Amino acid sequence: MRVVAWVVRLFAAFAAVVLALVIAFRYIDPPITPLMVIRLVEAAADQRPARRDQRWVPLDQVSPRLVRAVVAAEDARFFAHHGVDWEALADARAHNARHSGRRVRGAGTITMQCARNVFLWPGRSYVRKGLEIALAHVLEIIWGKRRILEVYLNVVEWDDGVYGAEAAAGRHFGIPASALDDRQAALLAAVLPNPRHWHPEQPGPYVSARASVIERRAAQVQLPPWLTSEPRGGHR
Repeated sequence: MRVVAWVVRLFAAFAAVVLALVIAFRYIDPPITPLMVIRLVEAAADQRPARRDQRWVPLDQVSPRLVRAVVAAEDARFFAHHGVDWEALADARAHNARHSGRRVRGAGTITMQCARNVFLWPGRSYVRKGLEIALAHVLEIIWGKRRILEVYLNVVEWDDGVYGAEAAAGRHFGIPASALDDRQAALLAAVLPNPRHWHPEQPGPYVSARASVIERRAAQVQLPPWLTSEPRGGHR
């Protein structure tokens, strides 16, 4: 019983800390993420130069083309669900069962990915997935869609040591995130599943074809009016 009590207390303490951070990051930009720390440790262990290129920008300084491309590539129902796409989760579970783990399909929404990037650790486990789902609901309530997009697009890994849209646009195309065109946006979205091995500025046949599909789908994504009209500081 003492072990159970300690586990409950530890979980309650963890939940309280995370909730406090969620509330704080509603207004304050996260200074670093667990993945960034892991990459820095990996670089030190491999005796490589530690690199962290991240330039935070508000959402209205990110091209809507990139927003549409990322939504099309990562979470087509982002503006409709409340953090978790249960239909996509069921489809992924059925697909993975059919293929016995040979062709694993994920179903993480942008909200779930944002929760994982900012608060959790990489990897696959039922514990992490459960925390990810719970946090996704909390982020939808406390942050809302606009802030979720803003944080996600500023912390997601886009190359080895490169995080966020502004750094990625500069690294791969030599321009700010606000100046990305449709093709560049689609290429950046296309490499998100494997950003340290795929290169948007020099795409191979697979990435190029994937980007073409994303570009067509992105043209059909309708962004809500508040996404581009709401001023900085008024997160929905």
